[in-house]
Amino acid sequence: MSVGELPLTDFAGLTVLHDSQVLTPRSWTLAQSTWSADILQRAPQGPVLELCAGVGHIGLAAVAEGRRELVMVDLNPVACDFARRNAGAALMSHRVEVREGRMDEVIHPGEKYALIIADPPWVPTDGIGEFPADPTLAIDGGADGLVVARTCCAVIEAHLAEGGSAVMQLGSQAQAAAVAEHLEATSALRVRETRSYEGGVLVLLTR
Repeated sequence: MSVGELPLTDFAGLTVLHDSQVLTPRSWTLAQSTWSADILQRAPQGPVLELCAGVGHIGLAAVAEGRRELVMVDLNPVACDFARRNAGAALMSHRVEVREGRMDEVIHPGEKYALIIADPPWVPTDGIGEFPADPTLAIDGGADGLVVARTCCAVIEAHLAEGGSAVMQLGSQAQAAAVAEHLEATSALRVRETRSYEGGVLVLLTR
């Protein structure tokens, strides 16, 4: 399919390409980009990492006004292709790297990031039938909706720079509370703030 035939979504001034094989950008998720961009103004030096990046719009919008390098990771090769194309359309290819594969395999030991953005699928497997237009890989969060989120937490702990922060997207306040409980039992990370929106919840994680 040519570029002219692909769906286009305006996201904070970015022209975002996508198709039915990936998750359509949600307008509410601009809140994650905005919060992340604000954090970057006082974050330590270093690049930004986006986990479960999809077509890349959230991470691209977060770093658009600065000069930070951005690494985007996704398991879906189609999403990765769109992320590269969207980085190019935003004139950011020179500072954006897209890695295809499992997040716990494609991020190298010792890599540290000033900010980590995480957009894991958070719909419980039993509920994905309620979203027939959405690709299963993009929304299936496992039995309780938090299987991928817990992997994100492990990656964040391993790769967050000293003084850095992470902003994670979840589905509800109940999921945010469950993540906080999981971290208290297993990690040095803590949920420091939670913000609710019509489409979901964002949580701020720091050590």
